[in-house]
Amino acid sequence: MTIYALAQQPGYQLFYTKPAIKWTDALPIGNGRLGAMVFGGIEKDRIQFNEETLWTGGPRDYNHKGAAAYLPQIRQLLFEGKQQEAEKLAAEKFMGTTSKPLDPQVAPEFQASYQPFGDLYLDFKTDATAASNYKRKLDLNTAVASTAYSLNGVNYLREYFVSQPNQAVVIRLTADKKANISLDAALSSPHKYHMLKKINENTLALSLRVSGGVLKGESQLRAVITGGKLLMGQGKISITAADAVTFYLTAGTNFVNDKDVTGLPANACIKTLTGLTTKTYAQVKAAHVKEYQKYYQAFSVSFGNDVYAAMPTDERIEKFAGSDDAGLAALYMQYGRYLLISSSRPGTQPANLQGIWNELLTPPWGSKYTTNINLEMNYWPTGVLNLGAMNQPLFKKINALAKNGTQTARIHYNANGWVLHHNTDLWNGTAPINASDHGIWVTGAGWLSQHLWEHYLFTQDFNFLRNEAYPIMKQAAVFFSDFLVKDPKTGWLISTPSNSPENGGLVAGPTMDHQIIRTLFKNCIAATELLGTDTAFRKNLQQKITLIAPNQIGKYNQLQEWLEDKDDTTSKHRHVSHLWGVHPGNDITWDTPDLMRAARQSLIYRGDEGTGWSLAWKINFWSRFKDGEHAMKMLKMLISPAEKGGGAYLNLFDAHPPFQIDGNFGGAAGIAEMLLQSHTQFVELLPALPAGLPEGEVRGMGARGGFLLNFKWSKGVLTEFEVYSKGDGVCLLRYGNKITSIATQKGMTYKFNGDLEKL
Repeated sequence: MTIYALAQQPGYQLFYTKPAIKWTDALPIGNGRLGAMVFGGIEKDRIQFNEETLWTGGPRDYNHKGAAAYLPQIRQLLFEGKQQEAEKLAAEKFMGTTSKPLDPQVAPEFQASYQPFGDLYLDFKTDATAASNYKRKLDLNTAVASTAYSLNGVNYLREYFVSQPNQAVVIRLTADKKANISLDAALSSPHKYHMLKKINENTLALSLRVSGGVLKGESQLRAVITGGKLLMGQGKISITAADAVTFYLTAGTNFVNDKDVTGLPANACIKTLTGLTTKTYAQVKAAHVKEYQKYYQAFSVSFGNDVYAAMPTDERIEKFAGSDDAGLAALYMQYGRYLLISSSRPGTQPANLQGIWNELLTPPWGSKYTTNINLEMNYWPTGVLNLGAMNQPLFKKINALAKNGTQTARIHYNANGWVLHHNTDLWNGTAPINASDHGIWVTGAGWLSQHLWEHYLFTQDFNFLRNEAYPIMKQAAVFFSDFLVKDPKTGWLISTPSNSPENGGLVAGPTMDHQIIRTLFKNCIAATELLGTDTAFRKNLQQKITLIAPNQIGKYNQLQEWLEDKDDTTSKHRHVSHLWGVHPGNDITWDTPDLMRAARQSLIYRGDEGTGWSLAWKINFWSRFKDGEHAMKMLKMLISPAEKGGGAYLNLFDAHPPFQIDGNFGGAAGIAEMLLQSHTQFVELLPALPAGLPEGEVRGMGARGGFLLNFKWSKGVLTEFEVYSKGDGVCLLRYGNKITSIATQKGMTYKFNGDLEKL
């Protein structure tokens, strides 16, 4: 099918002329399960690595028994305007339980933290001052990082990747003259309890256990040499005068699932290294590239001649705000896709707050899954940037959360269905955590259900809707059907107790909740009609949807964040939660222009500044407002040096600061939102194209309704496009004031000129 003919994939890469100094200078590689950060030092190279299931804590009950008994009292206090009293009671009687660590020196925690595994150090014992022609890079087309330099008349090359087919971090060292590779390779770990042992004549093992938790890990490093000598001793592998060296680094833990930790950490290592014994490096690399490219090459983007392609990435970031470097925006899109493929492959855990990359025992926010924006933002690119397969880990997790969330719904709210609050972890905790002024936020299940419905819209996979999506969406809606209560002042159905994420404390009836719940109910109604099922349930939702508190315009012409008109127009809070209905939802569109203008006014009051992920969300908002110039302004803030707050680190990682990966994913999705929108009845081309992207070609971009689009524009004007249909359905196309409708057939491609005339 022509839609996948992506021969003109630009050769996007991040590259630098000096080694990494800080962790956020290093280059990330990963296969969804294993992640590594490559520093590329000449004398001493560091490869810091992670395994997705190494976390603190262990299986336990997170719920606060008897919490539901206090729910009516908390609600009554909020209805009476006694917020502080409600928060105090909730803190004592309603919040989830903390862990009881096995180690008395380890502090209890509400939820677990993602952990680093260890470090591989390659010590070359050379004098870096004499080196020249240094270049380290990450090739997005092959997912291979490399370090190259010349020293004493010899050209050296190191290649690094994480293989999904062979489940190992692979490092290849070569030189253009024989017998020139000599080094020591050593493993270490920041964990207090770790030890090294020799497995055989060319394999070293690192075993560890997490302080205060139940998880243990083992990593094994095997060296394969061509020429030269290899010796094992004193916890390291010493190699002298080799022609070439290949290292295979593996890791595993005893984690089986959120209730079972009876696995053997060494098993993953043994399986991997046994499978590699008969394979050459060339075979391993070819299998890696082939598997990766089936995802990466499903989409391509070019914003014209990339005039800055020869400039190191750190210099491009420095200059982006004041330059016309459209190519960096395209690189950023593909880097976002690269990071999602590398941290969320089918069969793995989903991408967490840092994807899969973390070097700290106490990472920011536990490097867990924050579900009041951040986890969801990680998956915004999947539909539009043609990475639907990367949703699989998220959906698997939603399934597990729905099971645990059923208990939380019963214990905390005496309700049916399932509920999820603002954070979760490897153990799938669903109870409210941290402080009651922001931890009691009830719409995590509703927001995650939106991802299930959207996956159906983008793929038209009817079996997925029937067997996976709708059952979970339905149970989320069942919870809200039980949970919503009548507001004594207005008579509307409202969500309480809850919170407008991390802003304004515990309240009755935050706007965001009602947008999410209303959208969930609408999606469930649509699903029941498609599936021809649950008529009585549909009628119940149809009735309740009319009673939910509506979006309201306040005295400052703003969209109200709360039930009462009490917005502070001077607040620059990073969360703009009440605009959820604009994006990622479609509760507010240009079909309701007054609400859309009020939402835009709210965003103007909130300001442009923000943390990395907040800047990324604002790109999407301004794109939905069809203000491409403001969206581009936000993109330039997002891709600016991190020292100024927000922005990007040298390796293009998003800076909260510190590092949080959601801004990378939200930013990539935001650029797509400038080029294509499909959240209304229309598939709209170039709805928010900024002057800074006058030329472009995109192939394989997804639209709701099950369409993939290839299109080109020149001098800011659409010149041609084609639509491939995944199902039988009507595609209502819009470009500017032009509209055309086509009845599509599954598997067919339809071509048009820039005036929407069929070719």
